[in-house]
Amino acid sequence: MLLRCDPQDNEAGLKLLEDLTTNANQVQLEVLEEILTQNENTEYLMGYLHGHSGKELFKKKVPVVNYEDIKPHIERIANGEPSRIITAQPITELLTSSGTSGGQPKLMPSTAEELDRKTFFYNILIPVMNKYVDGLDKGKGMYLFFIKPEISTPSGLMARPVLTSYYKSSNFRNRPFNRFNVYTSPDEAILCLDGKQSMYCQLLCGLVQRDEVLRVGAVFASAFLRAIKFLEDHWKELCSNIRTGFVSDWITDPSCRNAVSSFLGKPQPDLADLIEFECNGESWEGIIKKLWPKTKYIEVIVTGSMAQYIPTLEFYSGGLPLVSTMYASSECYYGINLEPLSKPSDVSYTLLPNMAFFEFLSVQKDNGEVTQQQGHCNGGCITKDQEEELEVVDLVDVKVSHYYELVVTTYTGLYRYRTGDILMVTGFYNNAPQFRFVQRRNVVLSIDTDKTNEEDLLKAVTQANLLLEPHGFLLTEYTSYADTSSIPGHYVLFWELKRRNNNDLSEPDPTIMEECCSTVEESLDSVYRRCRRRDNSIGPLEIRMVKPGSFDALMDFCVSQGSSVNQYKTPRCIKSKEPIKVLDSRVVGKFFSKKVPFWEPFRKETK
Repeated sequence: MLLRCDPQDNEAGLKLLEDLTTNANQVQLEVLEEILTQNENTEYLMGYLHGHSGKELFKKKVPVVNYEDIKPHIERIANGEPSRIITAQPITELLTSSGTSGGQPKLMPSTAEELDRKTFFYNILIPVMNKYVDGLDKGKGMYLFFIKPEISTPSGLMARPVLTSYYKSSNFRNRPFNRFNVYTSPDEAILCLDGKQSMYCQLLCGLVQRDEVLRVGAVFASAFLRAIKFLEDHWKELCSNIRTGFVSDWITDPSCRNAVSSFLGKPQPDLADLIEFECNGESWEGIIKKLWPKTKYIEVIVTGSMAQYIPTLEFYSGGLPLVSTMYASSECYYGINLEPLSKPSDVSYTLLPNMAFFEFLSVQKDNGEVTQQQGHCNGGCITKDQEEELEVVDLVDVKVSHYYELVVTTYTGLYRYRTGDILMVTGFYNNAPQFRFVQRRNVVLSIDTDKTNEEDLLKAVTQANLLLEPHGFLLTEYTSYADTSSIPGHYVLFWELKRRNNNDLSEPDPTIMEECCSTVEESLDSVYRRCRRRDNSIGPLEIRMVKPGSFDALMDFCVSQGSSVNQYKTPRCIKSKEPIKVLDSRVVGKFFSKKVPFWEPFRKETK
């Protein structure tokens, strides 16, 4: 079901939303029928349905799966076998997910038609914003967009992040003029592969056009705050460029340099003085409103793991609303926020029933932790007997205040695929449910696009612990948290050590502890290492050594807050301030990684 939306026709866009949400069940049935009819002869569906279709048969025969179950099929396509293994439409590229498998990014199939579906999704966001904010056609948006490296698979298909895919597509580059969505950044700056040059040029263009800027933002809160930190470090040079009318010599990308030079134009000493005055103040509190005085809101995703950045954003924002407009992933674009000016803590997304066929795997939340009572095969495939016990429900059958894991069947070849996203139903808009994003399943640490789960953290800590053993130390307990009090944020590990020889009171060599930090980083997955090495979106990992008995004190605190002493287990990630304070008050040493971990774009080898 490929719909069209004219972003400049507000009335038609809002009516289309009403129709989709009112007829959510019927739309979902049509979407599933279309997907099954198109793909009934694919190898994957033939294996379960034998050329038949129909919703009931589909739900009875096709299993609920995770990435490890479908990975062999996708790898066959990456290695040159035909798309019809999973989809009748030609796969045009593979999208690298921020989630990983075996330390490498997951690969998600995509098609040319799916780019059109994403364009519809972006277009229908505009009438929703126009409903709440007037005059967006009277100025520009300073949105900071970036692309990331891509690689060619043995099949010739490119593998790239989902946003890189969209920004490099003709849907973006040849987009028709839309008065409601004009950017300050030239496409050449957005498409510059050098992240530092891209950031500098986009900020320079945004400052030069400051009086036209009505909204600012980036995709994720972390990326926007990285831009503010970059501005703090480079505002003097930016002002010099504005004052002289010349771009710095180190901007060497030809297309980027030429495009930005045309924006820069003649020398503007008065504008440079004004920006310099604001940036040179005693505090950068409210700097966004000072530098871009007509800004109406900041558009960034601040739900899920990005919620940790809200206090910092509020410091810089000068009271501007923080707007999260959409919920999407590499697998599929899901839903939009129909009340974009709501507080970040109140944000709910309405899933658009035309984007994919949605199902929901019921989960429970006990003592703040999401749990699923289930067995596994192949790391996540649910057998039909287990599925009956677990209850997998359709979009319109979810219940308010209940928790679910999102399961999708897409137009691009994913069938009953577990996304790993845990959602809570907050209500309904017409007949379409609305969800609050709760968390990623199994993810314990995240600063930017990284997603480190408990198993990966354990493996990394275990590798680092090997460095301590020859020196007579035992790692008895550990936990972690994502420290976002500085930009960029970084991982913090609390370690409690014990001497093998109780009579030996020496402390571990700081050099060894720094090596432990580096070993943990080298042992984490490629997305983390890319964020550290290429994107500079994560700072050096830190280990805080705590004195003996610190984790007993943590347990005492948790029990005092209501945890059962019989069922207590040390949390491998801490998300609230008070437990962090318990451990921080017992820190006896702090150590940071002195090396940047190795990273290169992953390579798909022919098997």
